[in-house]
Amino acid sequence: SKTVEQRVRALNKLLPMQKQDFKGIFEVMGELPVTIRLLDPPLHEFLPQDDEDIKAIAKEMFIPVEELRATITSLHEFNPMMGHRGCRLAVSYPEIAQMQTRAIMEAAIEVSQEKGISIVPEIMIPLVGEIKELKYVKEVVVKTCEEVIAEKGASIKYMVGTMIEIPRAALTADEIAAEAEFFSFGTNDLTQMTFGFSRDDAGKFLDDYYNKKIYEFDPFARLDQKGVGKLVKMAVELGRKTRPDIKLGICGEHGGDPSSIKFCHDTGLNYVSCSPFRVPIARLAAAQAAILAKQA
Repeated sequence: SKTVEQRVRALNKLLPMQKQDFKGIFEVMGELPVTIRLLDPPLHEFLPQDDEDIKAIAKEMFIPVEELRATITSLHEFNPMMGHRGCRLAVSYPEIAQMQTRAIMEAAIEVSQEKGISIVPEIMIPLVGEIKELKYVKEVVVKTCEEVIAEKGASIKYMVGTMIEIPRAALTADEIAAEAEFFSFGTNDLTQMTFGFSRDDAGKFLDDYYNKKIYEFDPFARLDQKGVGKLVKMAVELGRKTRPDIKLGICGEHGGDPSSIKFCHDTGLNYVSCSPFRVPIARLAAAQAAILAKQA
């Protein structure tokens, strides 16, 4: 879409679908905590690449094929992991964050009323590296939340937090905690940005590093406690200095690794999040870490 109006029209069509997805999550989770991350991947990931798909979508949108191809080309990025994604999308296109926030709040209110339960949605703003970024997007989120609450005549609490996945965010966590009610450490991206290599490309050379005893383990499977872990510890201390009751956790594959979970427990994090198939290992490792801490 070339204009805000066009984007809003398209987003209004997506709103019911997003809301249904979120309702499904809230219905299953009941009164358990639910954190929903706002749009994170770059926009080009949602666009067709195959010629036939491009033609079909252009026809559906009533636009020339070449115009759609030009749009797809313009959204191409050389390093999308560090490109126009996360909160940067919400800064450029606040209407995306508005739509997602509205979908979250409408879903939470409807499910809480239908089931007679208390739901406190946690809205997470990804890829923040600067306090002003967070403030800008948070204002969009809070304004939308309050509008929905007023429209529905509902009484519902909500939380707004952020992901700490850029080293600068960890270094300025005291400032960021002034605006964020919770931190979730996105350790996949934090590892990539701290080491300076891509998870997608590192496999081409990491075996050489293991064979030559430079690295003892895959830093994407087990948290690097000396480097990435130091940033996490720093962010925990700085964040709690500003907001003593801040909720802290990690999300990513490290959340299912026993040694990483022990580190999280020792560092004072409240929870770990991981892929469903890793949950049994994560529970066991969390219990073992708690027992070891009591014995110490």
